[in-house]
Amino acid sequence: MSDLSAPGTVRMATAQGRWVLLTAVLGSGMAMLDSTVVNVALPRIGADLNTSLATLQWTVNAYLLTLAALLLLGGALGDRYGRRRIFLIGMVWFAASSLLCGLAPNAAVLLTARALQGVGGALLTPGSLALIQAVFHPDERSRAVGAWSGLGGVATAAGPFLGGWLVDGPGWRWVFFLNVPVAAVCVPLAARHVPETRDPTAHGRFDVRGAVLGALALGAVTYALIAAPGRGTAPDVLLAAVAGVLLAVAFLRVERKDPDPMLPPWLFGLRQFTAVNAVTVCVYAAFGGFFFLTVLYLQVGAGYSAFVAGTALLPTTVLMLLLSARSGELAQRIGPRIPLTLGPLVCATGMLLMTRAGTDASYRTEVLPAVTVLGLGMVLLVAPLTATVLASVDVTHAGLASGVNNAAARASGLLAVAALPLLAGMGPEAYRSATAFAAGYRRSLVLCAVLLVIGAALAWFTLRPRIPEHGKAETTPTVRESEAREQESNVQEQHCRPQCSYHCGVSAPPLDPGTPQSAPPRTSGD
Repeated sequence: MSDLSAPGTVRMATAQGRWVLLTAVLGSGMAMLDSTVVNVALPRIGADLNTSLATLQWTVNAYLLTLAALLLLGGALGDRYGRRRIFLIGMVWFAASSLLCGLAPNAAVLLTARALQGVGGALLTPGSLALIQAVFHPDERSRAVGAWSGLGGVATAAGPFLGGWLVDGPGWRWVFFLNVPVAAVCVPLAARHVPETRDPTAHGRFDVRGAVLGALALGAVTYALIAAPGRGTAPDVLLAAVAGVLLAVAFLRVERKDPDPMLPPWLFGLRQFTAVNAVTVCVYAAFGGFFFLTVLYLQVGAGYSAFVAGTALLPTTVLMLLLSARSGELAQRIGPRIPLTLGPLVCATGMLLMTRAGTDASYRTEVLPAVTVLGLGMVLLVAPLTATVLASVDVTHAGLASGVNNAAARASGLLAVAALPLLAGMGPEAYRSATAFAAGYRRSLVLCAVLLVIGAALAWFTLRPRIPEHGKAETTPTVRESEAREQESNVQEQHCRPQCSYHCGVSAPPLDPGTPQSAPPRTSGD
């Protein structure tokens, strides 16, 4: 590999640049495809393995649980031990666990494999964009990120088509088998064409305690929420709920006292950052619950095939591909408060329109208008949300801020998938009856709309009218942070990280690792 260009010097027009871009797109595309196609397969998985609604919830949440809990740790591992190395490990891990998912003889094996798949995703997801940021010349990073986003959007758009075709054709297991040949192509490409990079300022130990406590807290609360519809207030359900709360408190205490925390408490001393993350939690909880239940409902309640159900939501992706860049530009001109207020309200309108879709729903008159309105709301919302997160902190901490926001989005979606069936009164076997599931689905849509209205209110009352000037975010509460900003003030303009204006998949905002060259050591939360 001696003929490889040095990191930070690769050009898009070179052969190496094209191979690096292809590698990053294949890696992120595999994760995005998996998130879109698995939901389409859920009814067939339930029928084939004879499982309850709770097992289908866990099929989604086992993956999201380990992914959300370990995402920040995965990014830190890449910074320390090499981004290409961790990317390759994540790719192989993801493919191996996908193979296990496809071969699963029962629900227990499937759920275990899905949890392992989330671990691979936590190693793979941060590395995809990090490779582009670290390898390409600063003058071409924006162009490379744009190409990565656009090609990732194609993968997202193709997911429902491909997933529906696989489920209706060779079967749901091929939804997971599909990842194996993708990895077989991507791994040798990365090994041959991508130079190794790491963050020379990475230091200290990893916050393994925080990652474990966070995962256990999320897992315990999720178990209680999913088990409650079938088991009520059984001792194990109550114990899990109490344990989840106590573990969450322990996690916050550890992060506050740890000298190198996974989730630095000083971040939440920044008003704009805290506000935009509160909006993120509300809107992505609504999105997570909506997309999980809607794909199920279109098959169970409306009688659509897997292929038709998977493609029914395609207008949201198409609208975002076409209009998100313009939405980001608009937010830069007028500030984030108006888009982040109107966007959730328009999305809420779309979800309420979806309550008109009954059994044997007409796609043209009932489903299409609802998902079109929803897509327009997401266009208004998603790109400004991502840009506001990145602009709410100093450029040297953009990667950390984006990682925290990404984890918050995934965790909120996880909890929504667990809680909505309980709050909507869906029993363990509700998805086997079109009438019973339809009633619970409509109640869930109203709850999702309420979450979006709360998010809109938070945006209006807590966000500043305009995004801070790039590189001039709120001052952090530490002297060390101020010193780091002063030291980097002369080079920030050269190393500014391009902001993704396209939202890469509906499950979470894109993870932008920032500019590795200018990242200072992480500070204590004290």
